[in-house]
Amino acid sequence: MASVPLLEDEFGEEFNDNTSSSRLKHPYVTFFHVIFRSLAVVFYLFSSLFTDSFITSFVFIVLLLSADFWTVKNITGRILVGLRWWNYIDDDGKSIWVYESRDKAQQLNRHNPRESRIFWLALAVVPILWTFFFIVALFGLKFKWLVLVMIALTLSGANLHGYIKCKFGSNLKDGVKAFGQRELLRNFMSRAQPPVNQPNNTGIV
Repeated sequence: MASVPLLEDEFGEEFNDNTSSSRLKHPYVTFFHVIFRSLAVVFYLFSSLFTDSFITSFVFIVLLLSADFWTVKNITGRILVGLRWWNYIDDDGKSIWVYESRDKAQQLNRHNPRESRIFWLALAVVPILWTFFFIVALFGLKFKWLVLVMIALTLSGANLHGYIKCKFGSNLKDGVKAFGQRELLRNFMSRAQPPVNQPNNTGIV
């Protein structure tokens, strides 16, 4: 795994817009960040109103989920919050995961707070909904729908995990490492400290 700063020229000209934070700088990007995942949830809940065929519902929802996964992974995360995660195979055949992010100063200057909130809210809420649907399908013994929900959980959960790693991964890793080092040093010092003489209560001088 690697966590590296996102290259400046990977973003394009859309970050040159200095629109007020009270308005969306990228309304179309924000719309497509929300629309595919929202439609997948809505169609899952109300597909019986549109068709009686499970196969039709399954295919249509999977297409929406796939469109959402690709859009969020490759476009909206990069533009709305300056984050990107991806994977490649090196010359030795090893799978390398890369988590990229803008530095904090660039994020504050270039990213709209409203767009950032919308991005993270949609990214987190939808996997929670699919988790709820998973529990309902499991206890309702709706196994054919359970397969669909598992696909939705996998795709939406992968994006959530990837972007959390982009934003917090290195900080969390450094924090855990520092905490472990402090605890190790504390334990070492407590063991190295000589024992304190206990008071003599026998009356013998």
